[in-house]
Amino acid sequence: MRIYVAYLATDGGADAVAMGVRLARTLTAGLDIGMVLPPDAMAPLHAGDFEQVLTEQADQWLAQARAMVPDDIDVATHIAFSESSAEGIIGEAQRVGASAIVVGGSGGGLVGGHTLGSVVNELVHSSPLPLVLSPRGLRRSKVQHVRAITCAMGRRAGAQHLLDTAIRAAARSHSPLRVVSLIALDRVPHGHKPDDQVIAEATAHAQSAFDEARSRIPVDTDVSWTIVSGPTVEDAVNKLDWHDGDIIMVGSSRLAAQRRLFLSSTAAKMLRVLDVPMVIVPKEES
Repeated sequence: MRIYVAYLATDGGADAVAMGVRLARTLTAGLDIGMVLPPDAMAPLHAGDFEQVLTEQADQWLAQARAMVPDDIDVATHIAFSESSAEGIIGEAQRVGASAIVVGGSGGGLVGGHTLGSVVNELVHSSPLPLVLSPRGLRRSKVQHVRAITCAMGRRAGAQHLLDTAIRAAARSHSPLRVVSLIALDRVPHGHKPDDQVIAEATAHAQSAFDEARSRIPVDTDVSWTIVSGPTVEDAVNKLDWHDGDIIMVGSSRLAAQRRLFLSSTAAKMLRVLDVPMVIVPKEES
């Protein structure tokens, strides 16, 4: 297994490297740190010179990134050129056989611990690989391994695929898995059902899904299930206890194409209030 870090020589890039190191150590995986650079569209006659200068600078930046990686992690660095940064990142991650792409915050877009720059925004709406969003400031954490995995499971198609992915991640990493069902009461049509009925139906659905998945959970995997409700998604997710080293896994929107991501409105709301890394899992292929 390998993890691909899409690197920039910024604080967000350092956050992404730190998250990549944590995942690589937890999953016993190799780490690839890559930079995707733009070709010189304005000076085609001197493209070779331009790429050489840019490559030399990128080599220095990647050397700095590599210095952030402890000696116990297998790490390689890569440089690629592409007109589209997002397409280049996806292509490089697939080329090295990565199981996930890690990115850091890069200004603008959301409040809280996460911010989505334009390239990251493209990735969360197009990547065929799981995308790991590292919150701002993670580089300052002393935690070396993933402490626990939370899987936010909804009721829509694809929820079972997300749960299965979380189960595999928990088993490989020997991390406890917390499966949560979030009930945002503001999303229930006014006057349609009383709150206690909504909660009861969600509880029954969650229990059914858990019972169905139980046979696929390794016996030595620590799994718990909880349901939290609140006036909004943000209120519900904030009722959970969070610790440094936790990650949350969410599914892709129902709008996503097969084997692609599309950030759901629920996940976007979680990003506004959470300071833990978020893993977005692509939609299952039919």
